[in-house]
Amino acid sequence: MFNKLEKVLMPAATKLGSNRILIAIRDGFLITTPLIIVASIFLLIANFPIPGWSEFWANYFGNGWESWFTNVSRAVFNTVGFFTCFSTAYAYARQIKSDAIQAAASALVAFLILTPTKMIVDGLKEPVDGVLDMEYLGTNGIFLGLIVAFIAVIIYDFVYKRGWTIKMPDGVPPAVAQSFEALIPSAFVIMVFFFIRILFGMTGFETLHNFIYQILQVPLKGAGNTLMAQIIYGFACTIFWFFGINGPAVANSVFAPITKVLTMENLDAFQNGHKLPNIFTDPFSNFFTNFGGGGSTLSLVIVMLLVCKSERIKQLGKLAIVPGFFGINEPIIFGLPIVLNPILLVPFNLVPLINLLLSTLVTKIGIIPYTNGVALPWTTPIGFSGYLSTGSLWASVYQILLLILGCLIYYPFIKTLDKQYLKEEHDAKMEKVENISFDDLTNDDLNFI
Repeated sequence: MFNKLEKVLMPAATKLGSNRILIAIRDGFLITTPLIIVASIFLLIANFPIPGWSEFWANYFGNGWESWFTNVSRAVFNTVGFFTCFSTAYAYARQIKSDAIQAAASALVAFLILTPTKMIVDGLKEPVDGVLDMEYLGTNGIFLGLIVAFIAVIIYDFVYKRGWTIKMPDGVPPAVAQSFEALIPSAFVIMVFFFIRILFGMTGFETLHNFIYQILQVPLKGAGNTLMAQIIYGFACTIFWFFGINGPAVANSVFAPITKVLTMENLDAFQNGHKLPNIFTDPFSNFFTNFGGGGSTLSLVIVMLLVCKSERIKQLGKLAIVPGFFGINEPIIFGLPIVLNPILLVPFNLVPLINLLLSTLVTKIGIIPYTNGVALPWTTPIGFSGYLSTGSLWASVYQILLLILGCLIYYPFIKTLDKQYLKEEHDAKMEKVENISFDDLTNDDLNFI
């Protein structure tokens, strides 16, 4: 059965893992991730979940000190769609060996061409003209940013690689020559998006932003914001890991754009003091479904250390426990191993699934709050991650309970493996004793007196 599954999954993973568009989406988000994490830290300082935090610091810095920090976080979060366009275009142009920086710059201009420049302001009868509404540059612009990035780079690359460029004579500095080479490809990109803006201005949608948001982003977001979608995502992650493929790396190439939007919506609501709208955010997946990496293997490592007697498992547990607290589980994925190990297949899939179902339930009934969307590093240890991502100590306690539950589920399976390894270690010792030859004996071995 495993061989048949491997034959199906390996080509699928290889195809997904080598798809240039999916790689560009993944790498594009990775480019923006450091900015989002740093901005989240600023936001967390301004809204640290301790009663009296704001008042305490106001005694030293005055009222409104939080705005110093929220100015930084807004600078990133309100432009995340804008930067997603640039980073994805750069990553895709790099994939297809084009002029990455010029192609990305062209995509950025194309995105701005499509962005409305009128904004309705409270108290004014007429919309203000000649301004950029940040609403279109943030979360609502992520999907359009991705689409614009790919179309702009394809146009740029098409013109560039056919040599429709201005060639400068020898002796001209390379920087000057490259800027002239980019002139005609950039002009093609700008002209195409210029006409696209005019065409959509003639429709009821008025802008491509509105069209994409209503036709694509809202349905996709709705489909991804369901328990069934999360079950499929979790199952894909663990089953790929079982065959030695980095499951999240494969599954995130499809799910990341959706969960990123859901996460940013929660963050936007959190910043503005509104009700948090979404359960299935990135922090929810990282901190309430998987502890210690895919398969929630921190529970497994703890059981390995506490109850197993095999030297192989005990030594591996000692090596894996510290990385496990920070969400790194490759030592046991490949060392125990979990890869192609039928004994651990059931708990490896079952523990994250139970975590997901229980976490969804306790969040829906209000035992733990919705995650606030703050982008903590996925390596944040259990306990801290629950508190910082929700502002609730109950969330930390709940994480510990899930960890214990995971230990109970993994226990009978790892004990079975432990007995198997103990027998192998015992047989190896016996074989070593039996293989001792009289030829190996020395005079010292015979000196009993």
